[in-house]
Amino acid sequence: MSTQFPAGPLLSKIQAPADLRKLPANQLPAVCEELRQYIIDHVSVNGGHFGASLGVTELTVALHYVFNTPYDQLVWDVGHQAYGHKILTGRQGVFHTNRLLGGISGFPKRSESEYDTFGVGHSSTSISAALGMAVASRYKKEFDRQHIAVIGDGSMTAGMAFEAMNHAGDIPNNMIIILNDNCMAIDPNVGALKEYLTDITTSHTYNKVKDDVWNLLGKMSRFGKSAQEIVSKIENGLKATLLKQSNLFESFNLRYFGPIDGHDVEYLATVLRDLKDIPGPKILHCVTTKGKGYSLAEKDQTLWHAPGKFDKLTGEIEKKTYDNPQAPKYQEVFGHTLLELAEQNPKIMGITPAMPSGSSLNIMMAAMPDRAFDVGIAEQHAVTFSAGLATQGLTVFCNIYSSFMQRGYDQVVHDVCLQKLPVIFCLDRAGLAGADGPTHHGNLDIAMMRCVPNMIVAAPRNEQELRNIMYTASLDKFKERGEAISIRYPRGQGVMPAWRTNFEEIEIGTGIELNRGKDVAILSLGHIGNEAIKAVELLASQGIDAALYDMRFSKPLDEKLLHEIFRKFNTILTVEDASIVGGFGSAIAEFMVDHQYQANMIRLGIPDHIVEHGEQSELYALCGIDSNGIAQKIADQLGAKAHVKASKALTD
Repeated sequence: MSTQFPAGPLLSKIQAPADLRKLPANQLPAVCEELRQYIIDHVSVNGGHFGASLGVTELTVALHYVFNTPYDQLVWDVGHQAYGHKILTGRQGVFHTNRLLGGISGFPKRSESEYDTFGVGHSSTSISAALGMAVASRYKKEFDRQHIAVIGDGSMTAGMAFEAMNHAGDIPNNMIIILNDNCMAIDPNVGALKEYLTDITTSHTYNKVKDDVWNLLGKMSRFGKSAQEIVSKIENGLKATLLKQSNLFESFNLRYFGPIDGHDVEYLATVLRDLKDIPGPKILHCVTTKGKGYSLAEKDQTLWHAPGKFDKLTGEIEKKTYDNPQAPKYQEVFGHTLLELAEQNPKIMGITPAMPSGSSLNIMMAAMPDRAFDVGIAEQHAVTFSAGLATQGLTVFCNIYSSFMQRGYDQVVHDVCLQKLPVIFCLDRAGLAGADGPTHHGNLDIAMMRCVPNMIVAAPRNEQELRNIMYTASLDKFKERGEAISIRYPRGQGVMPAWRTNFEEIEIGTGIELNRGKDVAILSLGHIGNEAIKAVELLASQGIDAALYDMRFSKPLDEKLLHEIFRKFNTILTVEDASIVGGFGSAIAEFMVDHQYQANMIRLGIPDHIVEHGEQSELYALCGIDSNGIAQKIADQLGAKAHVKASKALTD
């Protein structure tokens, strides 16, 4: 049940940016305070992303105040920070439904609003998208149209952002890149770019020149000089004075301005208004604080990125209730197990692209900083970096969220599997990811991975299975296969309170029988098998005796076990928390066809359409892969078969 809070006196009258633009500039700070409080009120009781939107409150207000949105096109990178944008653009009244089933999306979404110019959820796409829009506007002779990309310094670490800047500086376009610099992605940023931006923001020489430049702009503007004339007069002297600080962005032919205080909304509006009159691609460097305005979020920015529900007065975060409160999250099992294995095996290395806390690789990073690496938001690099380590005989665990693995797929094929390198891919958040929605659902990895030669595709049903498959993949004998392995597991809680079991080697490509039955065979893959276990119990209460097999691998398949199943059962149901197209069920159907079996085969999985956001349990039910859905599908199928047999008997 969501809760709606009233907006402040100014914010309540802003149903669109046009209403915001009617206000005098001196009222913008008050609007920002009301907007910030509105976000705090709603996220505290309804959940969602938090710190990022607080950090860009002033920037959001200034952008919609200065630019003629939606005609002027505003593109947000990732979208964690777009709550204020949504509230100002007609969704204030439905903001309490944010991320709920049937409610508004937690990310910008083109089908939701004309103000959401580009759908986002994965990082580092904004500059490319805004550049495409800018070039299209130029082609259509819409020369007065502005195009603004808002990108964080974390997203700027990805190669795609540099590819876009390289192109932007080489073609005519009218684009402004807003660099929102807060030294954070979800975890603190890493890499040389972070140090470079820190150099700029802390350089006394640079900042004195910058202040002088903006003062000069203001004075000359009052004498009627155009911003273009001003910039051309000072450009050479500015570049000569800034020395190395101007080189990075200006080497892409982007005019660089800043850094400026991203929390001074009136000054931001003045600067943005000046930049509108300067032609060509340019970048404005804004320094902000993630979580601004809520002291606890400012102090622990990782924790308050998406804290869930909390008491806004005390800051106490509500603990999520689970069916089995003692069972850990899968990511925690991965993190502790990897450290345990690394303590036993000096060859083990850990890699993650900017998700050390989310993946729990931070556990190994804290204990073994020379053997565990956060490479920044750079999935392609993470995969090929892992491949390079593997060429030297190291045992590499590369942990990437399933939906982010899509961004490194070419590297999996070309740099890992073609070279027969035994990289171990641990795909967190596999399957339906919940309230983050379609940009984060990890439903494609089985279909992607099982068609790649030299790739094993595994999915553990529980924590013990996860530990054992990680252990198996870490053994030297596994490397001799010349194959990589993909190990998928879902977001959230496991099922085993006593999960710290002894390691046991698993034979690759083997499944296990969990329940002996005679009426129907259920073949499950991964964590969703726990729903299948419940379904077997439901079916038993209806007098249906179901066999259940945990196949554990979609590649290679346990062909010996499958031959036994197809010889014994006429009705076979497969269930997976993954795409129904090309996934585990498809692999079983291919086996059936290849070996000329005939059976009543039912495939359950994520359907071939976009599944929106909601709680995981709601989405399981929506897709028919929860225990009730599985049991109902089998009962309907066997009931229909019984009806057909009865009708045939009457006819005879």
